Amino acid sequence: MANMSLNIQTNISTQKPFSESSEQNKHVILDVIQPLFTDHQAVLEIASGTGQHAVHFAHAMPHLIWQPSDLAGNLSGIQEWISDSQLTNIKMPIELNVSETPCPQKMFDVVYTANSFHIMSHQNVTDFFAKVASLVNSKGLITVYGPFNYHGQFTSESNAQFNNWLTQRDPLSGIKDFEWCNQLAENAGLSLAHDVEMPHNNRILCWKKQ
Repeated sequence: MANMSLNIQTNISTQKPFSESSEQNKHVILDVIQPLFTDHQAVLEIASGTGQHAVHFAHAMPHLIWQPSDLAGNLSGIQEWISDSQLTNIKMPIELNVSETPCPQKMFDVVYTANSFHIMSHQNVTDFFAKVASLVNSKGLITVYGPFNYHGQFTSESNAQFNNWLTQRDPLSGIKDFEWCNQLAENAGLSLAHDVEMPHNNRILCWKKQ
C-alpha cells in the first residue's frame, strides 16, 4: 500500500508532522461525522497520517475511544500528536496495512479513513472492504472521506487534474469509482447509509453493517 501522507510536512515549531489539508478539512468532516458517531464508542482509524484528525476528533467527541493506525513509518509522528494532546481517549497507533498486516484482534463500532482510497491501489481497496467488514460490530459504520468518481466520470476538472498527478506518481493509485466501492461494500454485508457532498469536490461515504 502506498504511503498515505502526500501533504505531510514538518511543523518547524514543534517538529511534529503536519498536513495542511488535514488542518483545513478537520472542521467540516467533524460537522458530518459527529452526529453519526453519537451512539458509538470504539473507532479504528485507518491511514491516520499525521494524527491530526485523531486528536481533533477525539477531543471533540470524548465518548469515543480512538485507535489510530498507519504504515510503520508514520507511527512516530502520530505518537507525537497524541502525546502532546494529553488526551486519554486516544490509543497509541498500531501498524496496519490493509493488504499485508493482520487485522487487530478486536471489534470496533466505527472504521474511519480519510484521504486514503485515492492513494490505495484497487487491490488495497478490495482488501479494505474484505477485512474491515469483519472488524465492525453489528450496526457499525465504515466511514470514508475523499474524492470519488460517479458513473465513471470525474466530478470536477480539478479532480481530473489531481488524478493525473496521482497516477504519474503511482500508476496503481487514482480516484476510485463510487459504484465499484459500493459494490465491494455490499459484497461485504454493508449498505450505504450516507453520501454527503463536501467542499473541494470530496465526499463522505458511510456504510452500515447489516
